[in-house]
Amino acid sequence: MNRYDGLNKAMVEQYAPRPGRRPLLPPLSEKACVALMCRMLFREGWNEHIAGHITVRQPDGTILTNPWELAWDELTASDIMTLDSQGRVIDGEWNITPAIGLHIQLHDLRPEVNVVIHNHTRWSGIWANLQRVPPVYDQTGAHCGAELPIYNEYTGTFEKEQSSLSAAEALGDARWALLAHHGALVVGKDLRQAHLRAITLEWRCKRAYEVELAGGAVPLSDEEIEKVAITDPNGFPFCWEAMARRELRLDPGIVE
Repeated sequence: MNRYDGLNKAMVEQYAPRPGRRPLLPPLSEKACVALMCRMLFREGWNEHIAGHITVRQPDGTILTNPWELAWDELTASDIMTLDSQGRVIDGEWNITPAIGLHIQLHDLRPEVNVVIHNHTRWSGIWANLQRVPPVYDQTGAHCGAELPIYNEYTGTFEKEQSSLSAAEALGDARWALLAHHGALVVGKDLRQAHLRAITLEWRCKRAYEVELAGGAVPLSDEEIEKVAITDPNGFPFCWEAMARRELRLDPGIVE
């Protein structure tokens, strides 16, 4: 990622005009970025054993995805699989999730969506099981807006084509959704936007759970939430890079 990838260039130049003492990240391959995304989200609560799948559509129409056999916290760049636009493996030594159809359908239905993420998440999974939308109680939980649909029609796991298609269609043009009795689904135009949405969703759900345990409080108004949510279309400057650096410090071999 360069300095402006996924960001509003004018905003960065206004508020962060200095180039910095060193590059925020070393040069990274696309597969390294996907592996880093898996590691980063695992730490944020997207970490149910070997469940979960991420797809990232490339400019040439191919799709990068994590292998089925490996947990998100052990992936390296060399483990990332390459698929064609129909979900067939064209490069890689592992297997892919039987639920890949959900991703293929979403990429087909939403041309603007290049990243699709699903897992059985820790905190948003609680609210999905409750079939309730968590209120937004703080600024960090407001980065991606207030609207959060719940898909209530659980019909089994996503390897069934009709189950995955109905979930994909139910998402509509939303940026994320809670899947009752299942987990969470997040989409984005690029890794930076999808990362912000995924971590914001978990933060919002965790804070709402904690606030309710403490007796409840007054949530932020929709008006205030929308002021903060300017970060969603414009990108949150430098957050993706900071979280990626944390993973690289812990395991430099991710990029291999």
